[in-house]
Amino acid sequence: MFNNKSILITGGTGSFGHKYTQTLLQRYKPKRIIIFSRDELKQYEMQQKFDQSCMRYFIGDVRDSDRLMQAFKGVDYVIHAAAMKHVPAAEYNPMECIKTNIHGAENVIRAAIANGVNKVIALSTDKAANPINLYGATKLASDKLFVAANNMVGSGKTRFAAVRYGNVVGSRGSVVPFFKKLIADGSTSLPITHPDMTRFWISLQEGVDFVLKNFERMQGGEIFVPKIPSIRITDLAKAYGDNLKQDVVGIRPGEKMHEIMCPSDDSHHTIEFNDHFVITPSIKFFGKKVNYYVNGQQQVGQLVPQGFEYHSGSNSHFLSVNEILELDSLV
Repeated sequence: MFNNKSILITGGTGSFGHKYTQTLLQRYKPKRIIIFSRDELKQYEMQQKFDQSCMRYFIGDVRDSDRLMQAFKGVDYVIHAAAMKHVPAAEYNPMECIKTNIHGAENVIRAAIANGVNKVIALSTDKAANPINLYGATKLASDKLFVAANNMVGSGKTRFAAVRYGNVVGSRGSVVPFFKKLIADGSTSLPITHPDMTRFWISLQEGVDFVLKNFERMQGGEIFVPKIPSIRITDLAKAYGDNLKQDVVGIRPGEKMHEIMCPSDDSHHTIEFNDHFVITPSIKFFGKKVNYYVNGQQQVGQLVPQGFEYHSGSNSHFLSVNEILELDSLV
């Protein structure tokens, strides 16, 4: 579906943008891949890696609606990956987080509708489910904006959806590169926030593949959630520093002990498919009737039990220490 199409990635110089671009170039023959980001150094570095004739590099910020309007001209598909993601940084710089994650989302929606973009998928986070930190709260607001945008479009063709998943192995800001650097620097211990902490765990390629599939599955208004394993933070530290002491340093500002991707309060809106869940809109779309039990790939799902919750601490699948290392080797 991406052959001879124009695809734009906001925040495209990040870890996701790199892997998504690589995957598109390997599997398809796109007309254009537009990397939209505000960091000219990262754009220059990415241009050295991806210099194919279809590549375009746009300097811009999602806070700048005029620049987005210009960048979205002639675009078929948009992946909105730009965000302020660092939890403590968001706690200490709340207004900046709101400007990027909420106002930026609104600007992306307006630009997509105005330019007749076909489909938009916004990257969300498990922290948007029952949020306790500002980052999660802004991403929940962003999710709500992208769901409601399917009403804002009126009779237009643009459709919006979101993808929500957990921690990405080896991405920027992940604890894995931090652990590896400490070990390389000769540290005799690794800091862990709390011995009972758990997280959902996904590789970058798995995240990219999930987004690609959901462009085919989406009908507009869905929040897609993959079925993925959990890890214990103690097992993660053991995987990379088996002989190292684990120092408990305490939970950082805004952190949770466990993460949730499908809250129990949304169970009456949650449909289970073979390898993923879909949280359907709680609002009605005027003039549109969508059967979310059958997606765009003709896969059939069923409603989860009342009170169902997809929780990293009670997940049925936890990675072992060896499985953590095996997944890391694929990055």
